[in-house]
Parts: sequence; C-alpha cells; structure tokens
Amino acid sequence: MENLLAGLSVQELERGYRWEGDKAICNLCGASFQKGEIYPAGGRFFDAERAAMEHVAGHGGAFSALLGLDRRYTGLTGNQAELLKHMHKGLSDASIAQIMGLSASTVRHQRFLFREKAKQARVYLALFNLSVGRATPPGDAPAKIHAGATMVDDRYQVTRDEEEGILKAAFSSFEPLVLAAFPGREKKKIVVLRRIAQSFSPDEVLTEKEVSQRLRAIYPDFATLRRYLIEYGFLTRNADGSCYRLAASDEAEGL
Repeated sequence: MENLLAGLSVQELERGYRWEGDKAICNLCGASFQKGEIYPAGGRFFDAERAAMEHVAGHGGAFSALLGLDRRYTGLTGNQAELLKHMHKGLSDASIAQIMGLSASTVRHQRFLFREKAKQARVYLALFNLSVGRATPPGDAPAKIHAGATMVDDRYQVTRDEEEGILKAAFSSFEPLVLAAFPGREKKKIVVLRRIAQSFSPDEVLTEKEVSQRLRAIYPDFATLRRYLIEYGFLTRNADGSCYRLAASDEAEGL
C-alpha cells in the first residue's frame, strides 16, 4: 500500500479502495470488484462498491491499515497513534485518559492539535500542488516506483533524465532488448529491472522455464535477473515456483 500513497486521493485512502474504470480495487491487496456484477459475502449478496467495502472491512478497515504505515508516512509518534486509535473507537477523553494514564485535559489538547495539523496539511498540499506538483521540469520529475516495490528508500530516488542515462549505459540494444552489463549499484539495478519487466505482459502467466528463456535472450546470466525481478517485486510467483507473472497492480502503471 505504501507505494500507492502518492497516487491516491484522501477519499480513496479513507475508503480503502479506489475505482479504476469499472473496477473497485482494494488498496490493501489489489482484489478487484467489477461494476455490474454481484458478489457473495457472509451469506448476503452485494454490488461491486458494497462488496469492496465489505472486503476492506475484512482486512480490519482502512484506518488500521493507514495507522500501521511507517512513521515517515503518518508523521505520528507511538503515543499519537495510540490516541488516534482510541479516538477512532469513539472513546471519551476521560476514558482515553484513564487507559493511557493521562489527564483528560491532555487528551483534549491533543485532539485540538490533531485538528490543527489537519488544517496545516490541507494548506501544505495546496502549496505543493501550486509549486512543486506543477512546476517540475519533465527531466527532473521522479521516475515512477513500480507498484510491487519492496523496501522503498533512497534507491528509488531517480529522475527521468537519470533513468534515461542509466538505461543507455546498461543496454547495448533496446530492440531487441539486450543488456550489456548488469549494474552493481542498487539504484541502477532497479532502473534496469524495471525496463526488463516491460518485456512481460500483465496477462501472461509463465513457467519458470519460459521466464528463463525470455531473460536469457536479454542477458546470459538469466538466473540473476530472475532472482532480482522477484526480490524487488517486479515479478511474482506462486509458492511452488511453477507460475510467474507481473506484480498484480503493475498493469495500472503501464508496465
């Protein structure tokens, strides 16, 4: 879910699912519900939107998922997160104070600070959209992080211009795709692997042998490519390793 944050609206984050065309997509696991179809749940039948809501609730709800994100996304301390959890349950300030060993006035003050922080966040977002969000030159814009990305950190901080330079240095040919040398630096590996992943179609389900044949045509050490494509979340495979395909939500990114 962390990799979706930049592309989702506040409303989509709150709901726990988003609409992509006629499909309601769960933000937490990628499950989809086609508009116009009926889905069973708990002995009842629901349309796509209600089915998505029930599905998200089965995960524990959007609130729990968002609260469980790393602090660099929420900006919350441990105590603040616990306060929000109790407030989400609808507990009174006095009850929260008793549970957490605080005074009721401290809880009331923190509730006020949460409201102020929400106001600041809205103003900040407007300023961002009016400046950085609109004015970034194309070459300085950050490259997209693929939806299945694991361990997202500074390795993914690369601009479009940097990405283009890395690809030109790494590949001897793009048609057909031929990798001259697999880079050692992690940032360059990710850029190269993303380009290689584009040689797979979202609807393909391949055996390990078929994946290896595809990768061998790109680079002699196909086993290394296959391992890193899995490790960095570009490809997924089932438990016994017999079926491979693009990470579930990469189709929406145009891989």
